[in-house]
Amino acid sequence: MGKVNVDHSKYEGIRFDIENEDVILVDILETIPYEYIGKETLVTIPTNEFTSVCPWSGLPDFAEIQISYIPNETLVEMKSLKYYLTSYRNVGIYQEHATNRMLNDLVSLLSPKYMKITALWNARGGLGTEVVVEYKEDK
Repeated sequence: MGKVNVDHSKYEGIRFDIENEDVILVDILETIPYEYIGKETLVTIPTNEFTSVCPWSGLPDFAEIQISYIPNETLVEMKSLKYYLTSYRNVGIYQEHATNRMLNDLVSLLSPKYMKITALWNARGGLGTEVVVEYKEDK
């Protein structure tokens, strides 16, 4: 998908860091060993502090994110996950794309048996969005 070019010239003096998704800190994500390999343990990580930027308006988007997964051999290290999620703060990205990007990045990191990310985006203009993405390991 290509980016939509939006003219923000009328907002001179306001800084929008929306041109570069490369600022998302994928490399900061770390893992720790999972000591119960083979056990079907569901790990759920909720946060209500997620923010990114609407690429159309430059205004913040807020979401409650819930990451649920069944690990294979590794768990996500929580401090690194906090920094990773915070790195979206000034990135212009559509809500659906942000949710899918999180899933792709975390599946690549962890190779879990299962992962589901639910993002409940705050309403703006009377419309809220819920985005749910899932991954299931091929057997």
